Amino acid sequence: MRTDSSPGTLPAREHLPATDAGTPVLDVVIPVYNEEKDLGPCVVRLHDHLKRTFPYAFRITVADNASTDTTPEVARRLAAEIAEVRSFRLEQKGRGRALRTVWSASDAPILAYMDVDLSTDLNALLPLVAPLISGHSDLAIGSRLARSSRVVRGAKREFISRSYNLILRGSLQARFSDAQCGFKAIRRDVAQVLLPMVEDTGWFFDTEMLVIAERAALRIHEVPVDWVDDPDSTVHIVRTATDDLAGVWRVGKALATGSLPLDRIARPFGDDPRDRDIQDVPKGLARQLVGFCVVGALSTLFYLLLYSLFRQFAGSQVANALALLVSAVANTAANRRLTFGVRGRGGAVRHQAQGLVVFGIGLALTSGSLAALNAASGDPAHSTELAVLVAANLAATVLRFLLFRAWVFPDRDGGREAASAAAAAHHPSSPTYPTAPGGHLPQGPFPQRPAHHPYDRGTATTTRLRADEAADGTWRDATLRLQPVRSHDTDPGEPR
Repeated sequence: MRTDSSPGTLPAREHLPATDAGTPVLDVVIPVYNEEKDLGPCVVRLHDHLKRTFPYAFRITVADNASTDTTPEVARRLAAEIAEVRSFRLEQKGRGRALRTVWSASDAPILAYMDVDLSTDLNALLPLVAPLISGHSDLAIGSRLARSSRVVRGAKREFISRSYNLILRGSLQARFSDAQCGFKAIRRDVAQVLLPMVEDTGWFFDTEMLVIAERAALRIHEVPVDWVDDPDSTVHIVRTATDDLAGVWRVGKALATGSLPLDRIARPFGDDPRDRDIQDVPKGLARQLVGFCVVGALSTLFYLLLYSLFRQFAGSQVANALALLVSAVANTAANRRLTFGVRGRGGAVRHQAQGLVVFGIGLALTSGSLAALNAASGDPAHSTELAVLVAANLAATVLRFLLFRAWVFPDRDGGREAASAAAAAHHPSSPTYPTAPGGHLPQGPFPQRPAHHPYDRGTATTTRLRADEAADGTWRDATLRLQPVRSHDTDPGEPR
């Protein structure tokens, strides 16, 4: 699992400002492998749809990943005939590798992809990218499982798709409805920091990207789509399902161990400029309360079990102290990781020491309650002792949460300063835009499409890329450095 991503927090989302006329707003990538028959009709149909309905400048990029038939020649011919089309050639297979390479090299602020079979109705394309252009969302996906979607496909694929999404919900707590629909888009500034964290190079690429984005609290917009199954699809279902399950296990392990630096791709509080100056805004209070209550409930059961065990050979005070000590250590460790999201070993000893101080306060409350009970009744029943301890622990729990949040695990990320700095700083690779007097963005439309005829013949724009190179052979930004192609990435028998 990759852990290298650009440092810092993503700036607040903003509506895309006007850019130079030569820069497309949207870059639609079509990853292909041995699609010599379908590629031409697909590109022509997509191009015609965009010319008629899409109001901004666009580009269509054919990402040929190691085709062995005439697909490269078809792609070059399309690039020569249609001005808005270009082709990339990669020498290694894998849809995820193709998307990461082309997206990393693209200069368009909105990046999208769709499968070559065009199973998804193209009328959903503008609703897909509109929330990204407006700054409302970070990613957008087409969903075949939404209530208003209309889908035509066999029972076998329907069962596989729904089962896979149930697995994602149960194992990775995914809340998006459809991970496998080949109809997705992402903002370029988000892709620059998110893609280096995605390891898969095949069909699990989509799922891994969405899970990481969702865990980092990025906003994912879902669009109901009309979708017709392609009966001639070459996807190997069994092989793909096996690889996807392996990917689920790998991502789940990385999330459980905290090896993904999700805080590096978090958004600051509020996208309205007025919100960036708000001080002392509680972050994640509701989530922390839920996590703390769950950990607290489990810790209480663990504590009562230990108390009952220790009470068999020790007095009530000794049994209470031992049970509370053991459960306090476990409670602090669980809250550190699950409730307050502290990862790694840094500060663990200090946190446990502070947790023991909080434990001392809880010990005083519970021990005082037992002492008062023994003073009132010389030999109280065991059930009475447990009832008193539960009440005392409830009071101690409230105080423990407040101390954990304010003292043991305080928010030390800079708060308003970090949010303001992130909002003010432009990404080094992002284009700069002219400003009107007073610092306001100029008013005006998005760049319009060139006036030349789309079918005028010209020089084909075909570029051969390795999976770790940008279009110009250099890196546009250090944050886009992908890992060198590894030998085990290449699978000559991969059917995709």
